[in-house]
Amino acid sequence: MKKTIGMLAHVDAGKTTFAEQLLYHTNSIRSRGRVDHRDAFLDSHEIERARGITVFAGQAVMQYNGSTYYLLDTPGHADFSAEMERALRTMDYAVVLLSAVEGVEGHTETVWQLLRRYGIPAFFFINKTDREGADVSRVMGEIRSLLTADAVDLTNTLELDANGSDGSSNGSRDAGGNGDTIGDGEHRQEVSAYDDTRTEKSASNKKMQGTSGRVKTTVTFDDSLKTFLAERDEELLEAYLEDRLTPEQWTNALISMIRGCRIYPCMHGSALLDIGVQEFLTKFDRLTVTDYAAEDKASEEPFAGRVYKIGHDESGTRLTYIKALQGSLGVREFAKYAENVGNATDAENRTNAINAAEGDIREEKITGIRIYSGDRYTQVDRVHAGELFAVTGLTEAHAGMGVGELLHDRVPFEMTPTLTAGVEFPSELPIKDVLRIFRMLEAEDPALGVVWEEELQQLHIRVMGAIQLEVLTSVLRERFGIEVSFSTPEILYRETVAASVMGYGHFEPLKHYAEVHLRIEPGDRGSGVVFVDECHADDLSVGYRNLVGQHVLEREHHGLLTGSPLTDVKVTLLTGRAHNKHTHGGDFREATFRALRQGLEKADNVLLEPCYRFRIRAELEHMGRIMADVQQAHGTFDAPETNETHLLLTGIVPAATFMNYSAELASFTRGRGMLSLSYGSYRPCHNTEETVERKGYDKNADPLYTSSSIFCAKGAGYSVPWDEAEAMMHLL
Repeated sequence: MKKTIGMLAHVDAGKTTFAEQLLYHTNSIRSRGRVDHRDAFLDSHEIERARGITVFAGQAVMQYNGSTYYLLDTPGHADFSAEMERALRTMDYAVVLLSAVEGVEGHTETVWQLLRRYGIPAFFFINKTDREGADVSRVMGEIRSLLTADAVDLTNTLELDANGSDGSSNGSRDAGGNGDTIGDGEHRQEVSAYDDTRTEKSASNKKMQGTSGRVKTTVTFDDSLKTFLAERDEELLEAYLEDRLTPEQWTNALISMIRGCRIYPCMHGSALLDIGVQEFLTKFDRLTVTDYAAEDKASEEPFAGRVYKIGHDESGTRLTYIKALQGSLGVREFAKYAENVGNATDAENRTNAINAAEGDIREEKITGIRIYSGDRYTQVDRVHAGELFAVTGLTEAHAGMGVGELLHDRVPFEMTPTLTAGVEFPSELPIKDVLRIFRMLEAEDPALGVVWEEELQQLHIRVMGAIQLEVLTSVLRERFGIEVSFSTPEILYRETVAASVMGYGHFEPLKHYAEVHLRIEPGDRGSGVVFVDECHADDLSVGYRNLVGQHVLEREHHGLLTGSPLTDVKVTLLTGRAHNKHTHGGDFREATFRALRQGLEKADNVLLEPCYRFRIRAELEHMGRIMADVQQAHGTFDAPETNETHLLLTGIVPAATFMNYSAELASFTRGRGMLSLSYGSYRPCHNTEETVERKGYDKNADPLYTSSSIFCAKGAGYSVPWDEAEAMMHLL
């Protein structure tokens, strides 16, 4: 059986140490590294070892009890949430670690919301029980009150028999195993009289477990656990009251409910002292199943996979990391994926990705397949459903793309940067080389959103926070040998229109000709820029119409208020005209840009700012102060939820006014307040006039755009201002 599991946590909860213990107990590594000793197996980058935090999603392969596990250690710092989210798409199960001292923290809630969004089954491990101040009962209470009421502690309520507990014949280090792979077949859960048909994948629970190296264990349930399960399933409750369920049926019910995200098992211990880790591994292995086809069957199915990461090896070779969801893929075979979807990583850009012509399919040959574990890899000739691997040969694939049967399946990422920073590099560096490096980094982290302003000779990137900029500085120095600095991060504003407007553009200097008529209207929130072609074929050929669409979507267009990117608009091509002799390649680009700009000149432009969804938990005595702070920050909140001692406040607040509130909250709550922030869409700016004045954008001095049109008379072209151009259009 193949299983992909991810380690998720707030920073410093101990997930990398926990992952080291799992690798050690499965004989995947000979000795356990430590983060503070800078020798952790999964912290393979020097930056991670120096800082003591996970920056890049590391992966490892381990064998246990006849199953192959693909282990992902994800970043826990909020600045690297985008990296964590990309890894989520591959996970069959997640393990969420919490400190027994700090409990549920701000980023823990962000992680939990993403897990629920993607429907990933999860286990909790309450770590650091050896520390002073550790309180497992309190943390369990926080999990149930802040995350899910369906969490259940399995530490003492569920026991496995001796074969399962001591790991005999299951490949664990405790059994004295040598780390060799034991069994490579596909396995399924035993036949059970209880079958929860409401879970999407419950059919896999009815198939017989294979015997290829897998040790089957008997599970003993405490009465309290049986009651907990029965309370959450009517069919199970009826059978429980009639006392007609066997231990095997209880086990299958538990497996099914975990997989269906109906309950969330919890265990506790200390990863540093290796307390409770082996028990967690044994129970996790027994209670998790996947239904990927056996290798012989997978070889007969068409391949389907999803790209979750882009990387480059030491020689600069591009690596495309893929999770195989169906079928198999071999070296020298061809893989298909959608072309020209760009690096859409958030809600604002998802329509740009979807708008890319679905007929544009790229098919490329796989030149190599690698199975990575840490910074080492093994070359293989073929991979099958359920495996994580990296391929060479795909030149344009990006994280989030579907491959093969999923080539048109792409979902935007939730974690979106709200800050932008300018890149300052030595003038002696060739800009072509600098751009090449940043485009390579953008391929690895699409959220960077690299923008090069040719006319202004300025380079900008998007980031989650200041720590990310510090890491980028180190990466550029150590990996590429260049010294750069970044300007102070600023809020990334956007602009849209409040009502429908027409835009006209005409470009006719001598021996050139193009005219474009566009309708610009408000789009759905988060829709980005949508292009629609309503031009009749008799007015303009398909090739020219496609050119207009390409120019509408080829870049982020500047708004008129602050020069910020235009978003949430629907741009419709109504008509246009070309000249059989004088129309050249760039003419429709000029006409399209002028039509957009002319329309914006007439429009009611709206400045948008990024907002956070927030969750604040604090002692009840601070409720008045917190609610006043949110209102002062121009935010809105829902009705507070309170109990005898604490309150929970949720709502929406501008990022510009709340990005540093965590320090203030910690100060007046004496460290006992908890703030969780996640991206909450763009909304009208709370201080438009002040922001426009501060930005100082001059719409008439933008070298990329002009709202005037060019007409020709007496053999010479002349410019017509935007407010006079409409009356001179040839198609009106």
